[in-house]
Amino acid sequence: MIPIVRWLLALILACTVGLSAPARADDISATGRGVVRVVTIAIVDDEVVGFGHGSGVAVAPNRIVTNAHVVELLAKYPGNVVVGIVPSEGRKSYQGRVIAVDVAHDLALIEFTGTRLPTVALYTGPIEEGSMVTALGYPGNVDLATAKSAADYIRPLAPIRSEGVFSGRRQMTGTDVLLHTAQIARGNSGGPLLDPCGRVIGINSAITRGEEGDSSFGFAIANTEVAAFLNKAKQPYVAIGTPCTSIADIEKIDQAANTEASALVDATKRDAASKAVLAREAALVAARDAADRHRENIMGLAVLLLVLGAMAVGAGGLLDAQALRREAIWAWALGALVMLGAVVLFVLRPTGAPVLPEAVAAASQPSAPPVSSTAPLGKLVCRFVPERSRVVSSTTQDVTIDWGKAGCMNGRTQYAENGSKWDRILVPSEEQTVSVLQFDPATRGYTNARYFLSAEQMDDLRKIRSTVKLKACSPDEAGRANLATQQAAIRTALPARPNERIVYACTPAE
Repeated sequence: MIPIVRWLLALILACTVGLSAPARADDISATGRGVVRVVTIAIVDDEVVGFGHGSGVAVAPNRIVTNAHVVELLAKYPGNVVVGIVPSEGRKSYQGRVIAVDVAHDLALIEFTGTRLPTVALYTGPIEEGSMVTALGYPGNVDLATAKSAADYIRPLAPIRSEGVFSGRRQMTGTDVLLHTAQIARGNSGGPLLDPCGRVIGINSAITRGEEGDSSFGFAIANTEVAAFLNKAKQPYVAIGTPCTSIADIEKIDQAANTEASALVDATKRDAASKAVLAREAALVAARDAADRHRENIMGLAVLLLVLGAMAVGAGGLLDAQALRREAIWAWALGALVMLGAVVLFVLRPTGAPVLPEAVAAASQPSAPPVSSTAPLGKLVCRFVPERSRVVSSTTQDVTIDWGKAGCMNGRTQYAENGSKWDRILVPSEEQTVSVLQFDPATRGYTNARYFLSAEQMDDLRKIRSTVKLKACSPDEAGRANLATQQAAIRTALPARPNERIVYACTPAE
C-alpha cells in the first residue's frame, strides 16, 4: 500500500479523540446517534486528487444510506478512493465500501465494519404540508468555520440540526422529492430529513439557489424513493406508518382510559352494592315473614297441646268416676305431660331477629382488597395496542410470553415486584437502548418502554447493571427484593420519559 494511502487510512480508522457530548433524550437526538459523516478521498500516484464529504444515516447496524453524488469520486477514480464513515459518537472512524448505487435517484448504500450503529426507521405514512421537519447532517460551511485541520473532518461529533416545515412534494429529474424550509448546505447531502418523532421521511439532496434575496429551499429524496431503493438492494429496514404522537399524549390517553375504567369499576361496585342492599332487604323481609309464620305455628301448636292435655285430664276424671282408677291415672299423666310440653313449647318459641341465608349474608360483606398474585398464567399471546402506544423505530408484531410462578418470564428471566405489577429493566451490552418491561397479571397488560440513549449514558447504566446478580428465575423473595432495589437505581438514571412506549394486551394462547 502506498505510504500516503496508509497514512490516510490510519487517520480515518484510528483517530482517537474524546467522547462527544451525550445526546439529549429527545427523539431527534436519538436519531442523531445513527447519523454519520461520509468522507471520500481520491489518491492517484501518492497525490490527493479529490476530497469530498457528506452525511448518511444508518438503516442497519452496519449499513448507511447516503446520496450517490456524495460518493461520486468512486466513478471518477475507480480503485483509488477511500470511503470513511465517521459516527456521531465514539473514539474512531471506520472504512466503508459502496455496495449499491442508484445515480438516477441519487441514492447509495455503504457497508462498514468495526462497530454497530443505532438504526433509524423510515416513516411510510402520509406527510401533511406545513408539518414540522428537521434536517440532520454535517454542513460544509460549519466545517469551514470551525475545522482547524483535516483531522477535524473525521472527528466524531453530533450532527447539526435545523428545523423547518414540509412544503410539498415535487418531481425533480424524474425523482419524487420533498420540498422543505429546513436550512441545509453542502455537506448535508445524504443526511436525513425527519418528522417530529425522529423518523426518516427523506434524504437531503439539494438546495435552491437564493438570488437577489430569494429564500432558499431544500430538496430531499422522498421516503417512497428510499424504500424502493432499499427494496431493490435487498436491504431490510424498519418501516413505521403510525402517526407521530408524543409520550405526553399517550399518557393522557392512558389517564383518560384509566379514569374511565375506574369510573366503570366504581359504578359497577355501586350497582353491585345497591343490588346487594336490595337483596338483603328483600331477604330480611322474607326471613321476617318466615319467622313470624314459624312463631305463629309454634304458638298454635302449644295451644293445641294445652287443649289436648286439658281434655286428657278431663277424661281421667270421668274414668275415675267410673271406678277405672288405673286408666284414670294414665289419662291424668298423659294430660299433664302434654300440657307441660305445651308450656315448654310456648316458652321456647323463637323471639330473636331473623337469620339471613349464608349466600345473601356473604354477598353483603365487603370484598377483600386485591393482592399481587404470584401464580403462573402460562403461555399468553400479547397483541399490539396502537391507540395506547408510541412507536418510533420498533416492530409491532405479536409477542408470545410464558408467565410462570413468582414473576418468572419464559422460564429464564426473573422480574421484580413493583406494587401489583412486575418489572424487568434490560441494559444490553451492544445496543444503545434500555428497555423497561412491565407485566400486570391482573389486567394481563404487557408494556415495553424504550429509552434511546447516548454511548456515554449507556456506559454509566452498564456499570449499574453489573451490580445485578439475579439473572435466572428464583423463588427467593429476598433476591427479588434486591433486584427491585438495583432496578430502581437504573430507573433513577433514565430520562423522565421514554422515546417509545409499546403496549400489548395479552390473552391465553390456544
